[in-house]
Amino acid sequence: MEMEAYQGYQYVDGGVCASSGFVAGGLNCGLNPDKNKNDLCLVYSETSCDTAAVYTTNKVKGAPILVTKENLKQSGGKAKAIVANSKNANTCNANGMEIARSTCDIVAKELGIESSEVIVASTGVIGQPMTIEPFLEGIPRLAGRLTVDGHADAANAIMTTDTVPKEVAVAFTLDGKPCHLGGMAKGSGMIHPNMATTLNFITSDVAISSEMIQEALADIVKLTYNCLTIDGDTSTNDMVSVMANGLSGNTKITAKDADYEVFKQALYIVMLNMTRMLAKDGEGASKLLECIVSGAPDLDTAIAVAKSVAGSTLFKCALFGEDANCGRIMCAIGYADGDFAIDEVSVILSSLNGSIVVCEQGNGVNFSEEKAADILSQDEITVLIDLHQGEAEAKAWGCDMTYDYVKINGDYRS
Repeated sequence: MEMEAYQGYQYVDGGVCASSGFVAGGLNCGLNPDKNKNDLCLVYSETSCDTAAVYTTNKVKGAPILVTKENLKQSGGKAKAIVANSKNANTCNANGMEIARSTCDIVAKELGIESSEVIVASTGVIGQPMTIEPFLEGIPRLAGRLTVDGHADAANAIMTTDTVPKEVAVAFTLDGKPCHLGGMAKGSGMIHPNMATTLNFITSDVAISSEMIQEALADIVKLTYNCLTIDGDTSTNDMVSVMANGLSGNTKITAKDADYEVFKQALYIVMLNMTRMLAKDGEGASKLLECIVSGAPDLDTAIAVAKSVAGSTLFKCALFGEDANCGRIMCAIGYADGDFAIDEVSVILSSLNGSIVVCEQGNGVNFSEEKAADILSQDEITVLIDLHQGEAEAKAWGCDMTYDYVKINGDYRS
């Protein structure tokens, strides 16, 4: 998947270890019976990081979410480490809080830090019994093998039904100082975020206060992760965290000035690309869907329309069948929240094979079904919707709905 270029920002390798001072690693601690699959990861910065996070709005929240909230409140928005596991979500477990807290204690002991400086996260099956033994055995082994090159092992460890790891990092300049921001994400199903989505960990060597990180994160998540939908299910364990250790040496960002905007743009680039990666790797997906809405009366309406179309099960099925059914698109536009008229709407389908108008002034138009099918045969499809009722624009991302989605989720616990 090609990533768009942005002036002043250069894509680099390294994921969560692209920023100075961060090391990581991953291994199999026994949660996953497949010994070739990592199921536990650690990310560590010896220098304390200003940290912010956003979490799922699902009323059912995994114990790690609650413990991470506790820790960041106790530490005053400071953290040094992330510990995350896959295979078991540690959600709806009677001993879940005890296990999450104990996991932080083990990490703290091995790294010589405070338990409140640990971000803890889990992903996998909900409601499965869990014990502390895998962490007691795995964390000491893992703590001794953290390296700058360990980002790939860490990214592998948080994967569940993902088919590929998801890492993005950029380099840029502040105060004449080289700076970096990078992250890793996991997610393939149970994705319909309402704050963030899945597990996403982002690190930076920029000097910036936790308050300013929180401000930037809240703004960017609305335009990226919150505009992603795979299947309409909001996970119980969704989390996005951002840690910044300040090792780049720039003047610390404590206000919404020009430097803040540079940092915010870097955060947007990384989160945008990870959002697209998550959409393209949707469970069973064969096509990435990007829905671009323009001409909306306001941003919230643009977002609502884009998400409505990207999340329409009927349109996702039509996309899989390479059927240019504009009625399903118009239907999804029509039930989106917002005050707008439908009789001005136009719709264009586009891909590397060209583009075709399928709707004008709220009505379907004659078009070549053969050309439309050729456009939809590509693995990245764009739906361009113009409401012709304002200046606001927004994007949303999703994927097609295939037979494999049902197969994967029919036996997910196995």
